[in-house]
Amino acid sequence: MSVTPSKSMIRYFSSKMNVRPRQLVVDLSRTSGIYLQAGAMQWMSGSNKLSSGIKGIGDFGKKFIKSTVTGETTVKPEYSGDGYLVTEQTYRHLILLDLNDWGNNLMIDDGLFLAAEKSVDLSVKKRTNLSSAIAASEGLFNTVLSGNGYICLESRIPYKELIIIEMVNETVSIDGPMAIAWTSNLELTVEKSGKSFMGSAVSGEGLVNVYRGTGKILMAPLAGKLKIRDLPKSG
Repeated sequence: MSVTPSKSMIRYFSSKMNVRPRQLVVDLSRTSGIYLQAGAMQWMSGSNKLSSGIKGIGDFGKKFIKSTVTGETTVKPEYSGDGYLVTEQTYRHLILLDLNDWGNNLMIDDGLFLAAEKSVDLSVKKRTNLSSAIAASEGLFNTVLSGNGYICLESRIPYKELIIIEMVNETVSIDGPMAIAWTSNLELTVEKSGKSFMGSAVSGEGLVNVYRGTGKILMAPLAGKLKIRDLPKSG
């Protein structure tokens, strides 16, 4: 309701397009605790405890290395108690996933992590094939969430617009880094879209990310930059 005249038009069209700030609300009494992205907490109520999640100098060193290779923050604070926790506002879409639906092992793209239950283990996994890091817009390491429990990711597009691809001993090729999360047992490589460089050039695609095995992929079809050919033609 607190809209100034100078911003009224922007706010009006934003409301029609579901562009609005969102917050994650956690009832800590219903879980053993959560990990939260550093700096994401806005306020808490009740008798809650906060810890750094670091167990000594050695553990800090390991987490510092993880943060260096994945781009995530070194420390992910741990919250537990019997009250509520509310995160800072974000214009990204909040996606809640149950790891049981993802084979209890999910690899995520950098910058997606917001929160996870403490029953979920956070680790780093190196790509099995260096080509997937060198030739594609991907890092050499990714954050892996494993175990049982819920996780919350921040996505640029809403969950209903994401595509879930289920694979059973199959191969899926994706042009560009559109897969934002996938079960970590899948093998990821980067290959030519055609059998030869000439074939790739003719197809206009070049290199593609190739996933093999049995598992699931969460794909954002709007990832990547808008191309001129994607714009509607006038008239």
